[in-house]
Amino acid sequence: MDKAKRNEGKAVTIYDIAKEAGVSAATVSRVLTSNANVRQDKKDKVLKLMEKYDFTPNALARGLTDTRSKVIGIVAADVRNPFYSEMFVACELAASEYGYMVVLGNSLGDTVREKLQLEKFQEQRVDAVIQIGGRADDMVLNPDYLEKVKQVTGRIPMVTTGNLEGQRCYQVRIDDGRGIELIMEHLLGLGHRRIAFVGGWMDIASTHDKFQRYTQLLKQYDIPFLPELVGKNGGYDPESGYATMGAMLAQGHVPTAVIAVNDFTAVGAMKSIREAGFRIPEDISVISHDNSYMAELVTPMLTSVEYHYQHFGEMLIGTAIRAIEGQEPPARQLVEPTLVVRSSTSIVRAS
Repeated sequence: MDKAKRNEGKAVTIYDIAKEAGVSAATVSRVLTSNANVRQDKKDKVLKLMEKYDFTPNALARGLTDTRSKVIGIVAADVRNPFYSEMFVACELAASEYGYMVVLGNSLGDTVREKLQLEKFQEQRVDAVIQIGGRADDMVLNPDYLEKVKQVTGRIPMVTTGNLEGQRCYQVRIDDGRGIELIMEHLLGLGHRRIAFVGGWMDIASTHDKFQRYTQLLKQYDIPFLPELVGKNGGYDPESGYATMGAMLAQGHVPTAVIAVNDFTAVGAMKSIREAGFRIPEDISVISHDNSYMAELVTPMLTSVEYHYQHFGEMLIGTAIRAIEGQEPPARQLVEPTLVVRSSTSIVRAS
């Protein structure tokens, strides 16, 4: 980066300064505001670069900064689910690095409640809204809800983890298809062929994407699709996992492995498997999504897809901050999952 860059019509930004200094944009922001919570060596490096490029925030940016609330509203589907609580904490920690606070709206899966929370955040003049789950995950979006989204995005930036295609929102989504690929590669490598899919609602985009990739991979590996091994529309909580798995086993449909839509569902499914007299993983392997704290609390510990919550939260907050500051973050970003293998999965037992 050099002064020629300014002559090319592209002004130097705090992100350019941060990249060359080897620090975060939040650190540059703290230097600009004379925040004492910056190491002296980093502060000196940033200040030298600001002098080198004659960098000062423009008047418009300063005016906007003066009127910001430094608050980001987060609407989560249900923080009783460990995925949402993990995500909220990750966002809260990331926001604090930029000198922002976050406020939680817990919609509990209720559309009216979710719309009211979006409305309230707009009234409170938060600087941005991040939506994690909820109605933004629906395959078919509610028209009234979409109207509320349009009202919000007409005034403040909005970032979503969901399915708000065609709206003025920035998407930071999990690559759900890749998560299922990791699961199937693991199970097939262990010799599994009778693989059940348990939990979730098929009108929810993330569940639909997981299920579609599951069926595609069965076909790819010449494994018959068995409808009796699919517990559709089972919800996302332990109770639904327990009931769905119990019904499957009671009808004599016994898989060698179970893919649960999330850790919450997996815990219920594991209880049902044990009560039916099967062992985990000797008789039935169980594998899940989310890799929340629950994955290490159950026995045996749960093999689960990891979303790297800290990085995920940083992506969401970083996208919101860039939009607030008049930058143009990518319209769509994907969170790449990995698989954490624990003791709930093993090779198929010889029959």
